[in-house]
Amino acid sequence: MAPNDPKQSGGFFASIANSLSNFGSAMTKSVNGLVGYEGLEVVNPEGGTEDAEEEASKGRWKQEDRDSYWKMMQKYIGSDVTSMVTLPVIIFEPMSMLQKMAELMEYSYLLDMADQCEDPYMRMVYSTSWAISVYYGYQRTWKPFNPILGETYEMVNHGGITFIAEQVSHHPPMSAAHAENEHFTYDISSKVKTKFLGNSIDIYPLGRTRVTLKRDGAVLELVPPLTKVNNLIFGRTWVDSPGEMIMTNLTTGDKAVLYFQPCGWFGAGRYEIDGYVYNAAEEPKILMTGKWNESMSYQPCDSEGEPLPGTELKESWRVAEAPKNDKFQYTHFAHKINSFDTAPKKLLASDSRLRPDRYALEQGDLSKAGYEKSSLEERQRAEKKNREAKGHKFTPKWFDFTNDVATTPWGELEVYQYNGKYTEHRAAMDSSSSSEDIDVKSIEFNPWQYEDLAAN
Repeated sequence: MAPNDPKQSGGFFASIANSLSNFGSAMTKSVNGLVGYEGLEVVNPEGGTEDAEEEASKGRWKQEDRDSYWKMMQKYIGSDVTSMVTLPVIIFEPMSMLQKMAELMEYSYLLDMADQCEDPYMRMVYSTSWAISVYYGYQRTWKPFNPILGETYEMVNHGGITFIAEQVSHHPPMSAAHAENEHFTYDISSKVKTKFLGNSIDIYPLGRTRVTLKRDGAVLELVPPLTKVNNLIFGRTWVDSPGEMIMTNLTTGDKAVLYFQPCGWFGAGRYEIDGYVYNAAEEPKILMTGKWNESMSYQPCDSEGEPLPGTELKESWRVAEAPKNDKFQYTHFAHKINSFDTAPKKLLASDSRLRPDRYALEQGDLSKAGYEKSSLEERQRAEKKNREAKGHKFTPKWFDFTNDVATTPWGELEVYQYNGKYTEHRAAMDSSSSSEDIDVKSIEFNPWQYEDLAAN
């Protein structure tokens, strides 16, 4: 029988999977001994022997801030807190969620390879390795800024890609993005869903991600696992993404099913990924294994999932070297995303790079960042009031709302479709003969559709 579930297969991965069945049982410490924190859990990924109180005192929070924040947040336990709570800038990184969406483009050359590949199963290896590659960046424990309605992010000068993202809805928060080069197009509609659990939060990637390979028009669809952020308030914050990732070729029926191992006792299994590429008949063709913070490898296998004789593991992807001791754990590509080096000619005034709160935090001015963040949020509320008073509805510029509804493991999702207008806009800007040299840093951040608010 084909090993349709890598956790249950009796071959290559059995010993690994069986050793990780008890997620967290030796590494979770209740802080029941602390008055006022009954039932709250602190999770140590190394599974050390320090007691709960000692671990709980670690992390980025000062004790007085931690205690007051916990008192405010405990009433939200069990709730989706995506847009319910105003968070302090101390937990933020100087990047918008739209910019974080662009991080998936760092290893876009893997999609170029998938497009050029003749072997249908190696095509799945390359495309799935691309989907895994972003998790190295996702392990950062800082929160990106929630985009303002109408905010955008543009990126050029990387792999021949043109990337555009836009915040298309505020309640619920939804983003859409489109990227394209000569080999592929990438489209996503994303609406994050969360569940606050006290000292941790589960983040459900409620979205539809599709890649179209241009050589033959094959359409790939990605369903990623959830992400769990541990020790939000007490202890050292860390991230895990236990569960299945599925990449399906909607054109041929081939698919890759990879299992992200949960962090077990004393860190056992942390970062590890195992799984297979299957044909349309669900027969395993290639096994894949690796760590999402290091590299992925592949090897042809038989119908039982065992490596074929005479073959060997070969590497499909390896993480690029990252800066040492970076304050926000940024990769070189994350810095590139935040810089104006990847900004196109005549940057949109709604671009995330221009947010004053983001820039203040990047400069290390937390007080100004907090003030600017509050100012943007207040102005967003004022614009909504103004818009509704006029009986108007917000309309995205670069994406159109469709009647399509995507079904995901965590609920249904409205789908936005790229309308092609940004491609026309960018072509016009790039061909402009204007010689005016504008300092993009001097452009005032302006995602607003109602200009008269500027006078308020």
